[in-house]
Amino acid sequence: RKRQRYVEKDGKCNVQHGNVRETYRYLTDIFTTLVDLKWRFSLLIFILAYALTWLFFGLIWWVIAYSRGDLEHLGDHSWTPCVNNLNGFVSAFLFSIETETTIGYGHRVITEKCPEGIVLLLLQAILGSMVNAFMVGCMFVKISQPNKRAETLVFSSHAVVSLRDDRLCLMFRVGDLRDSHIVEASIRAKLIQSKQTQEGEFIPLDQTDLSVGFETGDDRLFLVSPLIISHEIDERSPFWDVSRGQLERDDFEIVVILEGMVEATGMTCQARSSYLADEVLWGHRFTPLLSLEEGFYEVDYGGFHHTVPVPTPACSARQLAAAAARRDAHLYWSIPSRLDE
Repeated sequence: RKRQRYVEKDGKCNVQHGNVRETYRYLTDIFTTLVDLKWRFSLLIFILAYALTWLFFGLIWWVIAYSRGDLEHLGDHSWTPCVNNLNGFVSAFLFSIETETTIGYGHRVITEKCPEGIVLLLLQAILGSMVNAFMVGCMFVKISQPNKRAETLVFSSHAVVSLRDDRLCLMFRVGDLRDSHIVEASIRAKLIQSKQTQEGEFIPLDQTDLSVGFETGDDRLFLVSPLIISHEIDERSPFWDVSRGQLERDDFEIVVILEGMVEATGMTCQARSSYLADEVLWGHRFTPLLSLEEGFYEVDYGGFHHTVPVPTPACSARQLAAAAARRDAHLYWSIPSRLDE
């Protein structure tokens, strides 16, 4: 049975929130709600916000003209209307657009004999500025979101387990396709696996940290060329007792998260990917990508996902460490006996 991913390879989280009763919380943070909407809904709200505002104030301008009797004295030059050349709802609607957008064609203008019109003019100017600031701000933030920047941050299609300095390590590769770099880049890894506690509590999709150099600072990346991120399988690792055979039977997911600031905009960017158990290759190593040319280093991204098999023990890291300890102990006790000879 194919395991359901918690995070897709492209970084999309397969989590949907259902039965949310406190929906009013979305309205208390209406700005973020509008930014998070899909583009078609954002454009619809953007258009409706302006159109309904113009219609609302256009209706009020028409009501003022109708209640004052301006529409009954059209063409009467002795009558001073609230708004010159306002002869119906359409012209009131156009005057509302001119007022809010500050276009000012000069054909329809308000007169000083209309105090209620002056108050409405001030009100529409203030509310119109607020609508402009809110909607333009939403669209600017939505356009400038660095989500698409993550499209050029790539992860290897597989993770590998092999020896590095005589220690089993879980490794994957990350790279940046752009020439503009990710500043203050950092990497994290999470093991997603269901477990049952000693008290019998079942925890679905429990998250466990995989150390990728937080203690030593190796999680801070200078991502100019592709890097191989290594998790050393030691006694603190959840893979300490996992052998090759057990790895093939296990059901887990490794989620990797790369964060940093976009050099061009200074905004924070996050890229995610994941590896299922069958996407972890035991006894493989990534092929080199970097070569020295005339005056520069060249990266061949054609082999970014390529791996090669290498000799790797099939036992767990615990068994490998125990075997190494026994070998060291044997050498320690054999040296004095050889000296005696």
